[in-house]
This record gives sequence, structure tokens and C-alpha cells, in this order.
Amino acid sequence: MQSVPYWIAFGDIHDDVSPIADIPGLAEAAGVIITGDITVVGGARQAERVLTAIAARNPAIHAQIGNMDKAEVTGWLDGRGWNIHRTARELAPGVGLLGAGYSTPTPFGTPSEVPEARLAEWLDALRAEAGRWPRLVLAVHTPPKDSLCDKLGNGAHVGSPAVRAFIEAVQPDVCLCGHIHESRAVDRIGRTVVVNPGALGAGGYAVVTAPEDGPLTAELKVLRG
Repeated sequence: MQSVPYWIAFGDIHDDVSPIADIPGLAEAAGVIITGDITVVGGARQAERVLTAIAARNPAIHAQIGNMDKAEVTGWLDGRGWNIHRTARELAPGVGLLGAGYSTPTPFGTPSEVPEARLAEWLDALRAEAGRWPRLVLAVHTPPKDSLCDKLGNGAHVGSPAVRAFIEAVQPDVCLCGHIHESRAVDRIGRTVVVNPGALGAGGYAVVTAPEDGPLTAELKVLRG
């Protein structure tokens, strides 16, 4: 019997690769999707250290920068064919992946922040690509506004209206996000399953599966120490 393809997804690595060895099925996965924040205000050298450790276990990497990564990391990812920021690619026959990294402004002045309008422009440009595949994964660093995945500890929603608008209009099977560590959660916007695994260092990751028939599925997983 042919095995069902799946992808391991996580973000907010922040230079800490120690949990990688404990993720079940990582080596056997069809690929690894990284939603952003590979480093802590790091450039290409720091990103290389992190992603080399991941590639040693699974070289099929699909990654983008988050707000904590310097913009130069995108060029480094491009050079290895790993970059998904502002791109559309085929993960498997009939399965597409769209990516949008960075984040909207934060109080901390991190390296890769853009205005909401710029993120909206990037997502609008990806809409034309969405129809190329019947099943679709959206990987964003900033979670959608007013969801279970964008809440600070005080309950304030700080996600992106543009990400939410894209999801409502396009309805990808799965949206993978991150950025808000304390908002590890699974939510649904229409038919789209939205997953924020939180920080990898806290054990959070997701598994996206492509059954033979029907939409993609996504599960939130947590490593237990």
C-alpha cells in the first residue's frame, strides 16, 4: 500500500535546533515547511547553521524569513532553492504551497517588519497562483486577525487583517502561521484549518497530510519533555 504523503511544519525556531531530533517522522516526511523566525536577529550565517541541522534529517526544505530574521536570509534561501516567501510551488501533484514571511509592525523594531498594506500586496499577488492546484497550503508568519492563533497573553488580537482576508477569499485547505508564541492553537476560518504551533523550543509543530481523496488535513502536535 502506498504511504500517504505528509509534511512537518514549524516556525519560531530562534536558533534552537535541539527539538529537531525528537520530532517523530521528520526524516520520512515529504518535506519540512518553516513559517519564519529561523534566528534571533540573525543573518545568513545563523540561518545556515539552523537549516543545515534540519537538512541533515530532511533536505526537502521550504522556508521563509520571519520578522526576527534579517532580510539577507531570503537571498540565502533563494540560492538553495528553499525560499517560499512571495512564491508558489508544488509540494506534490495537485498540492500547492504559497508563502508570505516577514511580519506586520511590532513594538520591538525587529529586522523584517512591513506595513499591513505591503503584506496585503504580497498576498494579492499570490491569489493568481492559488488556482493552479486543487489543494493548497498557505504558509505565513503573521497569523490571521481575530483568530485563536493571534492572541497575546492579555487577550488582544494582533494578527493581520490581510491574511484573514486572503483566507476568507481563497479558502486554502490549511494555513500555517506562527509569530505569536503564546497563541499555540488550531482554528478554522471557513473551510481553512489554521494552525499556529507556537515556538519550536516549546515543542510545537504541525503535521500536514495529503490523503488520496479530499482536502488536506493539519494536526497540531506538541513534543513532551
